[in-house]
Amino acid sequence: MDAFRGSRILIAGGTGLVGARLTGALLQQGAEVLILSRNPDDAHLPQGAQAHGWQALPGILEGCCAVINLTGEGIADHRWTPARKKALESSRMGPTRSLLSALEKARERPSVLINASAIGIYGTRAPEPTQEPIDEAEALGKGFLPELCRAWEAAADPAQALGVRVVKLRTGVVLAREGGALPKLLLPVRCFAGTPFGSGRQGFSWIHIEDLIRLILECIRNPAFEGPINATAPHPCSQAAFTRLLAERLHRPLWPLPACLTRNTLRLLVGEMAESMLLGGAFVLPGKALDLGFSFRFSEPAEALEDLV
Repeated sequence: MDAFRGSRILIAGGTGLVGARLTGALLQQGAEVLILSRNPDDAHLPQGAQAHGWQALPGILEGCCAVINLTGEGIADHRWTPARKKALESSRMGPTRSLLSALEKARERPSVLINASAIGIYGTRAPEPTQEPIDEAEALGKGFLPELCRAWEAAADPAQALGVRVVKLRTGVVLAREGGALPKLLLPVRCFAGTPFGSGRQGFSWIHIEDLIRLILECIRNPAFEGPINATAPHPCSQAAFTRLLAERLHRPLWPLPACLTRNTLRLLVGEMAESMLLGGAFVLPGKALDLGFSFRFSEPAEALEDLV
């Protein structure tokens, strides 16, 4: 399939898990893919992609029909110390501002900017058994992660005044074999040490990486996709339910440890990040994507794990 043949597409931060898969998909569909990287000489890219340093802006934008901004250090890679928080912010805000400055100077601008964000923008919801699912109409949360995502999205907003369609892709937990959260979640279960985090009732909103890539491609070509778009599967589950599915898939038992024990252990190990990333959560629905007719290949967590594990 050559849906993007002749298209020139720029990906900022294209060397990570999502960027590499997206690059491969675009190349297969005939696109010319340019990658912005801090270390272009050391970038390991699929054959056919071209790596460039950030100094190539704004000239590299000429002829591009889309820009996908995936920059930013991993939210869950390290404990949230003050220095780490600053690095998480600067690794997102700096490159996004550079892209906006380049768009202002470009003679011919791309039609769309897809700016990565996260469902962490909604904050965490109390893990009640009757917790209602939320979509893009939900009010934004408070705290470090929601404020980081809000600022990141706001940095991309000025592109609209330049005539560029802006998509704010609020991604859930990306499930993939080759990296991201899934191998880390599998490890304790595989080693006979699996247990839910805290109460286990907190929302776990996920997306199979194949569906995420398909959704990004649809955001590029379909002008109806604009503004906040939740990149999550239609059927989020509780964290305990997801852990049970992992155990069933691996034929491993789970340990029914007291919620206070796992809660306090996680707080001790990772500090503030435990509340936002592990002990809290929300049941986030892809309301806009479904309304616009996007079809998910992996709607249920059991289907995704059957494919990936």
